[in-house]
Amino acid sequence: MPLSCQLSVLSWVDKASCVSQVAEQLMTIAYENGVNLFDTAEVYDRNEIVRAMTHVINQGMSMYWGTSRWSAMEIMEAYSVARQFNLIPPVCEQAEYNFFQRDKVETQLPELYHKIGNQYSMPQKVNSCGIITGKYENGIPECSRASMKPYAWLKEKIVSEDGRKQQAKLKELTTISEKLGCTLPQLAIAWCLRNEGVSSVLLGTSSPIQLAENLRAMEVIPKMTAGIVTEIDHVLGNRPHSKKDFHQAH
Repeated sequence: MPLSCQLSVLSWVDKASCVSQVAEQLMTIAYENGVNLFDTAEVYDRNEIVRAMTHVINQGMSMYWGTSRWSAMEIMEAYSVARQFNLIPPVCEQAEYNFFQRDKVETQLPELYHKIGNQYSMPQKVNSCGIITGKYENGIPECSRASMKPYAWLKEKIVSEDGRKQQAKLKELTTISEKLGCTLPQLAIAWCLRNEGVSSVLLGTSSPIQLAENLRAMEVIPKMTAGIVTEIDHVLGNRPHSKKDFHQAH
């Protein structure tokens, strides 16, 4: 199943017992629906070196390792070190990928993977920190993530000119999702999974209801025809062009 689960319990849930109960519910629902990869880490240390990760794998403590939000150059450096010293390279990259962030997963990483061999993209932030859910269509709701002080940067992003343009595009995309009989978040997830270079999608979730809704995105994937994808591209107007496209055009 090309979905993995990134568990996130919102900060205003302050009782440990409540956190534990919610986490258990989320993991149970995900597991019963076929999810077999759980990402519960809050912070990723980019300073882990290839030699250290090779040791961890050789000791049987892990089967493989991957990177999170590394640039194509950093991944290439890690691969080069692994090849030079007969070590184990990373096999996947967790990169932000959604309607509004496309270039890295659709052009940079495929071009890199073509050079170094089979690697996989495991997108995160497929709903762009909640922006793509439609919750900010009419401003910043109370108790939403963007209303919290630590997320002032998210609020600024939403109310900016680019943010308002994104909301307008989301309204158009909602028309497409309604035509397919799904929600906007489900469309966003299915759109990510339709990419052949994507092996799995990390779902950030904070409630059983939200998780169950996200998992139904699997039902939308067969509906992602070439015509629908073209329709979405037309609305977004941000389809990146790879070197392959450039050469074909010339």
